[in-house]
Amino acid sequence: MKYRIHKKCRENITTIYLHVSWKYKHTYSEEMMLKNIDDAIEAMFLIEKNLLRRKPTLSRWQKPGWHMANTDKWYYAYTIDHNTITIQDACHAQNMHEKTNNDK
Repeated sequence: MKYRIHKKCRENITTIYLHVSWKYKHTYSEEMMLKNIDDAIEAMFLIEKNLLRRKPTLSRWQKPGWHMANTDKWYYAYTIDHNTITIQDACHAQNMHEKTNNDK
């Protein structure tokens, strides 16, 4: 299997952990931040191997041909075209809800 990861996925993962590092600057080290980012990205390569295919739960992921897989902390939306898995989006478990007008 080949894997393609959209830039947006990496940005989503990095943004979450960067915000954690700002909020917990005295207890959350740069090394831990980088490890968490690496773990979340490496988990994408387990899609369709160890991470099972699921039906997307977010309406923005409910598109023809889209699937969802998750780890304990991250959910990934992806498509499959022949032997290529394209990760379309990544969302932290805390943010797995539909956005409302009140969300910023």
